Amino acid sequence: MINTPPGPTLLGVDVILVGSILAGIAAMAVMFAIYAAITVRDPMAKRVKSLNDRREELKAGIIVNAAKKRASLIRKNETTDRMRHALQGLKVLQDAELKKIQQKLAQAGIRNKEWAVAVIFARLILPITFGVIALFLFYASNMFPDWGGIKRFFGFAAMVVGSYKAPDIYIQNLISKRSDAIRKGLPDALDLLVICAEAGLTVDAAFNRVAKELGRAYPELGDEFALTAIELSFLTERKMAFDNFAYRVNLDAVKGVVTTMIQTERYGTPLASALRVLSAEFRNERMMRAEEKAARLPAIMTVPLILFILPTLFVVILGPAACSIADAFGSGGPGHAG
Repeated sequence: MINTPPGPTLLGVDVILVGSILAGIAAMAVMFAIYAAITVRDPMAKRVKSLNDRREELKAGIIVNAAKKRASLIRKNETTDRMRHALQGLKVLQDAELKKIQQKLAQAGIRNKEWAVAVIFARLILPITFGVIALFLFYASNMFPDWGGIKRFFGFAAMVVGSYKAPDIYIQNLISKRSDAIRKGLPDALDLLVICAEAGLTVDAAFNRVAKELGRAYPELGDEFALTAIELSFLTERKMAFDNFAYRVNLDAVKGVVTTMIQTERYGTPLASALRVLSAEFRNERMMRAEEKAARLPAIMTVPLILFILPTLFVVILGPAACSIADAFGSGGPGHAG
C-alpha cells in the first residue's frame, strides 16, 4: 500500500485543504453574483408594500377585521411564538433586552418586531450548534493533528464566541449602512422641505413630497419620510410620528431635525428658517467629513503601496535588465570558452 506524502502545512494547517475550501467559497460567490445579476428586482416594490401595510394598520386602528387576514397573521407568527415560549421556559427572555433589539431592528430597516425573539433565540442556539461542530473538528476528528491543546481551545472559543456575536454584528452592519445612506441624503431632504414649507405645503404633505422626489436617489431616506408622512396623517399626536422617526434612525442629525420639528409645532416658530440653518450645518459637516477622509488617504495608502504596487514596479522595470544581464553572463560562461 502506497502512502501519499502529506501536503504542505502552515502553522499546522493543511494549505491544500484551505485552498480548496477558499476556491469552493469563491466559486459559490461567483454563482451567487451571477444569480443576483440575473434576478434583479425593483427595490421600491417591497418598500411600497410595507408602507401600504403600515397605512392600512393605522387606518384600522390596529384592529384586524377580516378573519382570513387574522389567520394569516397567526400563521406568520407561529414560529416566533414557539421561540418565545421556549425562551420563556428557559427564563432568558427579558423585556428590556427585547425592546433594545426591536429598536436595533427598526434602525436596520426591519420593522417586524417578532424578529427580535428570533435574534435572542439565535444567540442561544448558534453557540450550542457551532460549539458541537467545534468539538468535533478540534477534538473528535483528526483534521488538525499538529495543533496542541492551546490552539484547539482557542479555535473552539473563537467559534463559540463568534457564533454568539454573529447576529449582533450582522444587525449592526445593517444599521451602519442604512445610517450612512440616510446621512448622505439628509441635507438635500432638508432643502426640499424648506422649499415645500415656503410653498405653503403642510408638514405631512411636505414629507410625502420629499419622499417621492428622493425615493430613487436615497431609497432609505425616502422610505422613512414616506412612513413619517403616513404617521403624521393618521396618528392622534404629531409628536408621536416625529418620535418614531428618531426611534427608527440611529443618527444625531435626525434627532436634531425631530427636535426642531417638534419645537416649531409647539411654539409656532418659522419652519423654513430653522430647517435652512440645519441644512447648512449638515452640509458643512458632510464637507468636513469628506475632507477628513481625504486627509487620511496618504497614510492609508502607504501599506498597499509598499506591499503591492512597489514590488510590481520593480519587477516591470528591473525584470528586463535582470534577464539581459543573466543572458550576457550565461553566453560568456565556461561552456562558451574556446
